[in-house]
Amino acid sequence: MSRLLRESPFSYRDRRDGTVTIFWKRQVATTLAGMLAERFLAAVPEASEDELQLLMARATGNFKRGNERRQRR
Repeated sequence: MSRLLRESPFSYRDRRDGTVTIFWKRQVATTLAGMLAERFLAAVPEASEDELQLLMARATGNFKRGNERRQRR
């Protein structure tokens, strides 16, 4: 797992209307609806914290291609 995901930047909130909002550093990254939201919520109880971070990163779409910016030291 990348160092970025070890910091647990992702969080999510499931809503009454059946959608799931995924946040990256407290900013909305994406909103899942329909089957995507259902699949995500079905995978959450079985996932460890590391797996959950990776799952949310993949759900956003932009974090799975390796194009996220690296932190400069």
